[in-house]
Amino acid sequence: MTFVHMQLDYLIIGQGVSGTFLSYYLQKENKNFLVIDDHFKDAPSRVAAGIINPVTGRRLVTVWMADVVLPFAKSAYDEIGSHLNIKAISEKPVIDFFPNPFMREGFLKRIEENGQYLYDSSPSEQFSPYFNFEFGCGMISPAFTAHIESLLPAWRKHLLKGNLLLEERFDIDQLELKEHEIRYKEFRAQKIIFCDGSASAESPFFRLLPFAPNKGEVLVIEVPGLPNDHIYKKSMTMAPLAEKDTFWVGSIYHWEFDNAHPTPAFRKNTEDVLNEWLKLPFKVIDHRASIRPATLERRPFVGLHPIHSNVAILNGMGTKGCSLAPFFAKQLVDHLLYNAPIIAEADVKRFSRILAR
Repeated sequence: MTFVHMQLDYLIIGQGVSGTFLSYYLQKENKNFLVIDDHFKDAPSRVAAGIINPVTGRRLVTVWMADVVLPFAKSAYDEIGSHLNIKAISEKPVIDFFPNPFMREGFLKRIEENGQYLYDSSPSEQFSPYFNFEFGCGMISPAFTAHIESLLPAWRKHLLKGNLLLEERFDIDQLELKEHEIRYKEFRAQKIIFCDGSASAESPFFRLLPFAPNKGEVLVIEVPGLPNDHIYKKSMTMAPLAEKDTFWVGSIYHWEFDNAHPTPAFRKNTEDVLNEWLKLPFKVIDHRASIRPATLERRPFVGLHPIHSNVAILNGMGTKGCSLAPFFAKQLVDHLLYNAPIIAEADVKRFSRILAR
């Protein structure tokens, strides 16, 4: 393959959701760049269900910056989808089945306190042909699924067609920092931007950041006849994928783990839950696991390294990657090109003292 530009504006490491949107916004600004990505099948973005949910946790707390980030994400996915001629996002309200009367009480109380995004979904007869549930259900809306399983390959194809992607594992030993540029093998660029997930937790530039990687596991199942117009949630979440009758089921958070492999215990537990919850027969078609690049304070790392001005990061999106990545990719591009500020809570400069060690 012949690369059009050996002299680049930006070298981007990783083509998950962050690397995809970063390269998309840079291309819109007519910048020349190269993405390096080894197409690791269990990268977090490739295992994610793409759920964009405005509330989080058992206490149904509205997610950070929901009123800004959610509408931005919706329009960003619509825009890149129309550019690639694919459907990149769908609105799918979450149906939250209450496992006990206390959870139902808590949900209704939250509606009274602050009804934004939460709705009482009784009567809930429409779901009784498909699920076993005793205590009713609530609805969370608007919520979305980003079709990551369609978007990432479509954008990858677009990059390959333009000779903008190098399909190999990035070798940090071959990176040289000069005063006003970086060099990597035969490439030269003004800046390098790391969108490489948990690999940054080991990087010489960013390993001192408070990453808190956690392991997630999912099953992909086939459930013929289950409507795909909602995300379903009980003790686990079930999200429809782009392929007909196919659903993503997960996920768990292991903060301590020996490796990134799927475990028999997760599969058994998930199948037990599904057998109890689902009235329809299902078939497991895949079982996958991945390490998420979460952070201790649950805020991303975005911006230029405080010491190495030609090294930047767009990372640490954690479980909210599908909603946060488009927003912060745009923030980073506006910062690099127009010196626009990055939201202080996400700006990596908040760790200047740590990174200066």
